[in-house]
Amino acid sequence: MPRKPPLTASLKPENDLLERGYRLIIGIDEAGRGAWAGPVYAGAVCLPLDRADLSMVLAGVRDSKQMTARSRSILIAQIQTVALAWGVGSASAAEIDSLGIVPATCLAMRRALEAAAASLTPEYLLLDSIKCADIDTWGYPYHAMVGGDRLSLSIAAASVLAKVSRDEHMRQMHLLYPDYGFSIHKGYGTARHHHALNTIGTCPIHRMSFSPMTPKSKPKRKRESATENP
Repeated sequence: MPRKPPLTASLKPENDLLERGYRLIIGIDEAGRGAWAGPVYAGAVCLPLDRADLSMVLAGVRDSKQMTARSRSILIAQIQTVALAWGVGSASAAEIDSLGIVPATCLAMRRALEAAAASLTPEYLLLDSIKCADIDTWGYPYHAMVGGDRLSLSIAAASVLAKVSRDEHMRQMHLLYPDYGFSIHKGYGTARHHHALNTIGTCPIHRMSFSPMTPKSKPKRKRESATENP
């Protein structure tokens, strides 16, 4: 039996915008919004929508949460090679605590957009659904789509950039704070992570405004050197 083609996000939103005269369309998405520790990341991608084989070249790119780590690691290089422009941005745990998770996510998205826009001027933005209070100051028309990382290839590509970049950052954080298992759960709320919090308290990259971090949690000192290498 012939192999089924891999599931790939649609280009329908992009094609609808092409019919309206837009060409340089940037998709934006985030990763790490619900984690207990680490920054929130965002990716921004402008794809060459005039390529007839674009869906084939990026076959398998979809909501990054539905992809395997291996697929993401392979396809991120393809996305970066094919894209007309791309960028990654982040907002730290301290910024999340200071601003709140939604404004901090929007800040990471704006930073990713600014990185991508350094090499071209966008004409339109496609975002996965989020309410950014300052989005009208970004300077571009936009559409925030519910489930955008499943419906738009540009947003899906951005989600892969955000996810892979954040996962790599959390692997680096594991070298500094090896007792939490960041290389495995990437800062999300797993049983192992919760046990570490109860046993040794928080570390400097925990989001102290999130409910698992209580006033009883004692900050953990930064280690001088790594004791584990995943």
